[in-house]
Amino acid sequence: MPSAPEETDEAKRTDPKTFLANGLQVARSMVLPLLALFYTIRSDGAPLAVLLGIGVALLLAFFALAYVQWYRFTYHVGAEDIRVESGVLARQARAVPYERIQDVSIEQSLIPRLLGLVEVRFETGAGGKDELKLTYLAEKEGERLRELVRERRDGTADTAPVGGEENDGPADEGAPLFAMDTRRVLTFGMFEFSLVVVAAVFAGAQQFEVLLPFDMFDFEEWQRLLAGPGAWLAGLGFAAQVIGAFIAAASLLVIGFATGLIRTALREWGFTLHRTAKGFRRRRGLLTRTDVVMPVHRVQALEIATGFLRRWFGWHSLKLVSLAQDSGNASHVAAPFAKMGEIEPIVREAGFVTPPPELEWQRSSRRFGVDSAVFAGLLFAVIAALLAGLSAAGVFARLDLFIPDVVYIVLVSGAVLFTAEQWILWRKRRHALGDRQLYSAHGVLSPKLDIASRRKLQSVEIAQGPLSRLRGYASLKLGLAGGTLSIEGLPLERARELRRALLASMTESDFSELA
Repeated sequence: MPSAPEETDEAKRTDPKTFLANGLQVARSMVLPLLALFYTIRSDGAPLAVLLGIGVALLLAFFALAYVQWYRFTYHVGAEDIRVESGVLARQARAVPYERIQDVSIEQSLIPRLLGLVEVRFETGAGGKDELKLTYLAEKEGERLRELVRERRDGTADTAPVGGEENDGPADEGAPLFAMDTRRVLTFGMFEFSLVVVAAVFAGAQQFEVLLPFDMFDFEEWQRLLAGPGAWLAGLGFAAQVIGAFIAAASLLVIGFATGLIRTALREWGFTLHRTAKGFRRRRGLLTRTDVVMPVHRVQALEIATGFLRRWFGWHSLKLVSLAQDSGNASHVAAPFAKMGEIEPIVREAGFVTPPPELEWQRSSRRFGVDSAVFAGLLFAVIAALLAGLSAAGVFARLDLFIPDVVYIVLVSGAVLFTAEQWILWRKRRHALGDRQLYSAHGVLSPKLDIASRRKLQSVEIAQGPLSRLRGYASLKLGLAGGTLSIEGLPLERARELRRALLASMTESDFSELA
């Protein structure tokens, strides 16, 4: 069993290469600002030797500061807690008891990974506000420390000092429970179409348009610039406009697909999920490699989701709603892009079952569906009626305003579409109560299935607003340690029935008395 170095009263420092990794990362983040500074100084006639001297001085300052910060950072792994002291001028001391640590994860960004270093994060369940981390340790040291902290948190630590090679690494994990090869990752990226980069380019262009010799949104200026080599295209008239629109649309598609591929590859490269004695161990990432263990007993619920296009090809994702955090999110991604046949074994290992064929599904209250549909289109209808009334009264004519007919068409169409959408959502929203789990299915374009353990729910609340009290329906809000789950628009008697059944399941075991 892995163990940390022998416990002593002497505080330890992180790996000596830490200051090198920190210095390189700071220098990398300062490349663009320094280039801008050098360009400004160079334009004033400063010699190249002066610029090189300033660059070297700043680089040495970065590494000197990183070394001082590393030297002044110490940690101590005690019998009851982990203590950390940091600060160059003002010292800060902090101790985190093992009982407050919910999980320990390991992360490697590009530069530390090249140096064989890892960042060990101790998650305390405070949403990232109270997180403790050791930056950086050697890979084997990080593994040993993670195992020791988990064992001491669970009261199973082996306090004997390290003495042999048998404790240098984790036990053989065997074949992965789920993995994604290069082809799967690239296929996943094709479904992650994104135009975020396009929006970022336009936003950046607006910020730096002062550097351009013309207004970037001046269409006539763009026509003038492109009139040279593309004059033959402009002569085609309407055909040129059609070709230009097609090229623009194709360019956006290429950018969107490329962005999805790159983002997916960076995040999911080398994705593997193992079932270990400690729980589900997930490793993924190309430039930044993360290593997270999700304890099985901390899994509160599951979320199986799909998308508008991927559902037709049978692709789904699986998330585990857990006590521990995963990059600021309470849902751990266990299978981001998988077939249901691949998801089923993970669901079973987590102690859950997918909906059986004989499960009895029920819909929300029909009154809730009607109210949702009416209120969805009511806003558009009211705006259209208000504009029509003001126009008939001659208000717009006196103000010299003209409201084209297309505005009314858009508003009426919006009212119809949103009303139909809410009605379809109501028909697709279903729930069922199994022997051990509660199921909730919802969504049309991107359907989702939530599966919650009846025993692990923290609270059950019936919520009603003024309209729902008048119409006789309610929402059932379920408290989870790692998130929330709600079933909306239930008939009041059905909500009370579910609450009684869930409370009976929740009180079967007193988890505070379990070993």
